[in-house]
Amino acid sequence: MLHETLGGSIGVVLVCIVILMLSAERAVQKIIGILNKYKFSSTFGGLTIFSLATSIPEIFAHLAASFGILRGTLDYKIASATVLGANIGSDVIQQTLLIGLVVLLMGGLTFERKFLKTAYLPMIGTTLMCIILGWDRTFSRLDGAILFGTFLAYMFFLYRLELNHHVEIKGPKSTRPLLDALIATSFMAIMLISAHFLLKTTEHIVTLTGLGGSLIGVISLGVASAAPELFTALSGIKQKAMGISLGTLIGSNITNPLVAIGGGALLSTYWVPLPLIYWDLPMETITAALLLIYLLRNKGKLGKGGAYYLIGLYAVYLIMRFAFFSVD
Repeated sequence: MLHETLGGSIGVVLVCIVILMLSAERAVQKIIGILNKYKFSSTFGGLTIFSLATSIPEIFAHLAASFGILRGTLDYKIASATVLGANIGSDVIQQTLLIGLVVLLMGGLTFERKFLKTAYLPMIGTTLMCIILGWDRTFSRLDGAILFGTFLAYMFFLYRLELNHHVEIKGPKSTRPLLDALIATSFMAIMLISAHFLLKTTEHIVTLTGLGGSLIGVISLGVASAAPELFTALSGIKQKAMGISLGTLIGSNITNPLVAIGGGALLSTYWVPLPLIYWDLPMETITAALLLIYLLRNKGKLGKGGAYYLIGLYAVYLIMRFAFFSVD
């Protein structure tokens, strides 16, 4: 009976994940067309619009969790652990596994020093902010305001830089921006509903298995929610717009904690499980720092050797997570 109940719950989770991924893809496609119409550079588009659009699964998962917490329909600790685990897990995947896969597919990437200063260092900074603010095991509404306010300030900073470097992104332009915006909004609504059922089912799985909600979030939601970033990065490669690929992968790691965690904490506050403080967030910082050192020593160039190195780091992260941090 337990096996049947668990199997059915896993089936619901898989269906919800597929709906989230497909809805996010369609929403992102419509948003891309609208943005191309108004001409944004590839790096700016990747760091702002693309990173925000591809972070829709994380953002809506946090919104669903926060509203569920406020209504009392979701357990405060389990819901918090699940969405925070998914958020941080997605970030680790993007800066290790996804970058590694992108490099293997295209043969190499080059990170310009300006990009490292304006995007990569802020990415590390946001992770450190989450460690400091979450050290008391709570993301308060004040913490949420600090995170979300930092995002707004960073967007303004990037916009000022963009004024001096205005280049059109290659790609299809929206001929009906209002209609496309309505379609994108509809897919976002579908994502919100799917995220709600996904969180409710995950809570049930946690009860059945005894696993920590953050571990399930890292494994399932983290992997699934990183799919839009991978799709967008590969699309950027096809269009020879490296700024889109790099900007999306790195920019999402800025958007996820600042907007998703910050916005969610503003609504409901979050309980922070110890594995996130002692392993996930520090490991995210360490993997980012190791990649930065590698890039500085190799003049910003990341080849296949570096790709295997990043994929190996992700494997170590996941193995250690299973072995020592499976329970919140």
